[in-house]
Amino acid sequence: MYQLYWTAFRALLSKEVHRFMRIWVQTLVPPAITMTLYFIIFGNLIGSRIGEMNGFSYMEYIVPGLIMMSVITNSYSNVASSFFSAKMQKNIEELLVAPVPNYVIIAGYVMGGVTRGLLVGTLVTLVSLLFVDLNVEHWGIIIVTVFLTSVVFALGGLINAVFAKTFDDISIVPTFVLTPLTYLGGVFYSISLLPDFWQVVSKVNPIVYMVNAFRYGFLGVSDVGIVTSFSVLGIFVVLLYSVAHYLVTKGIGLRT
Repeated sequence: MYQLYWTAFRALLSKEVHRFMRIWVQTLVPPAITMTLYFIIFGNLIGSRIGEMNGFSYMEYIVPGLIMMSVITNSYSNVASSFFSAKMQKNIEELLVAPVPNYVIIAGYVMGGVTRGLLVGTLVTLVSLLFVDLNVEHWGIIIVTVFLTSVVFALGGLINAVFAKTFDDISIVPTFVLTPLTYLGGVFYSISLLPDFWQVVSKVNPIVYMVNAFRYGFLGVSDVGIVTSFSVLGIFVVLLYSVAHYLVTKGIGLRT
């Protein structure tokens, strides 16, 4: 039985990877180009005027945040668009009636999003090496943080796709929620520079913990406790998976 589940998971994952690799010029290259522009504009041009931040050059400081931003965006968008397409084309109904547990279906789509997010993150990291020498303090923290963050937003993309009724609906959350939270998540600055009130407000943003944990893995500095960051990540993984599993099990937004 478990061999059957494993085969189903591999098939779903293979389909998802093939889907975005087939059009890699549209899915992998644009994020790398966008981040290159960020490196040039914020790192070289503006960064030289800002100077150091927390003991590091501005370019060194923002690189981990920019890598994480690309991972978040691509993990989310991959699952949102793929799952929504399957729903609209009625392909998802075939999965729901198949002798496969819902957690296998969710895992297949989520790991497809994670794979794309990590591939884009790797490309952005390679691009960043053209501008700055990256030092790594804690490999384990980097790997765990980027994986869990990718899982969180892949699950978020799946939930978005469940409720979406048109393709426009899957762009609402990234545009009006995800992008503002990312830009206000400490990617381009240290929240310690903010007044006390806004520091407290910033800590309501979960992306602050993800970006800072990732930055801690590279630079060894963080605006929030690393244990707190992993606790927030763990809570969101469990919470979003529970919501996604409930929605798929109940067929909310899936069955017509």
